[in-house]
Amino acid sequence: MENLTYRVVGVMSGTSLDGIDLALIDFVKSKEGWGFNILLAETLAYSKEWKDRLAQASHLSKEEITHLDVAYTDELAAVISSFLSRHSISVSSLNAVCSHGHTVLHQPESGITIQIGNLPVLAQKIGMRVVCDFRVEDVALGGQGAPLVPIGDQMLFTEFDYCLNLGGFANISLEENGSRLAYDVCAVNTVLNVLSQKMGVDYDEDGRIAASGEIDQDLLRKLNELSFYQKSPPKSLGVEWVVKDIMPLLEETHISIPHKITTFTYHIAQQIANNLAKDTSKKVLVTGGGAYNKTLIEFLKSMSVVEVIIPSKEIVEFKEALIFGFLGLLKLEKEVNVLKSVTGASKNHSSGKVFLP
Repeated sequence: MENLTYRVVGVMSGTSLDGIDLALIDFVKSKEGWGFNILLAETLAYSKEWKDRLAQASHLSKEEITHLDVAYTDELAAVISSFLSRHSISVSSLNAVCSHGHTVLHQPESGITIQIGNLPVLAQKIGMRVVCDFRVEDVALGGQGAPLVPIGDQMLFTEFDYCLNLGGFANISLEENGSRLAYDVCAVNTVLNVLSQKMGVDYDEDGRIAASGEIDQDLLRKLNELSFYQKSPPKSLGVEWVVKDIMPLLEETHISIPHKITTFTYHIAQQIANNLAKDTSKKVLVTGGGAYNKTLIEFLKSMSVVEVIIPSKEIVEFKEALIFGFLGLLKLEKEVNVLKSVTGASKNHSSGKVFLP
């Protein structure tokens, strides 16, 4: 079999609201499987206006979300077009732009998941074939619509026993009994960033605030007793859960913000450790912004015997953009890109919408 090479731009916006991640990637398909090379990648930070609008999106009416969708699609088109232009990337050199959009509502138990920025006009504005809106079909098939990254973990990061992403939420992916299993573990930066912002900083850089506070055992116990942690996979989380279940616990606990940050950081590590085997031969790949939180990583290492591996900066920061690029490519190749063993859908399927300019 002759090697096949594809070039795509992967685009991702996560619940941490850091910005829009863009990655130019070459994928190679050979008889041994898939390989990749990230040629360049960058994050375009959101303006304060967009950060505020997206942070409030889960509270909007259906009509207001429709208006936001149009505006966000325009913003996304401008960001992608600028990325292509600044780096002299011709659309003729690409197989597709593969974009996740931005999740504003995720309530799979009610059959709802909404990612804005996935309108057909996106392809017209950037003059390029677009693959997007990957979650809706899975929810329609009875799945959680999340996490979607695990098929990329399975096919591109085969050397690791676990792939752990620490973004707005922690999600984990692993092989169990011959099939891929993956699920959301707990909230991470959807909570830590909100607490940090109350102290006048965007996030807890290097986990320094967490290192300065103390663990409140009463708050820790209440967090660990949340019913989500007793559920079996497949399971996933949305910002609405944080607002409803986490924030009231933090607000009713009268301790300093550093103590809340320390306690929640410790809670994250506990919940992750609960989902790792007690086996020193196992390896976990850690990516996402939380991989830079030194206090969180130290807490995790103190609780688990699994070898914790933090890869190169481009993999830490752009793994999700990489994998959504891969999901889009699998869609174009009419190959399965969502696993029922992960999401709980009624079947494996090739998800996403393809729009032409």
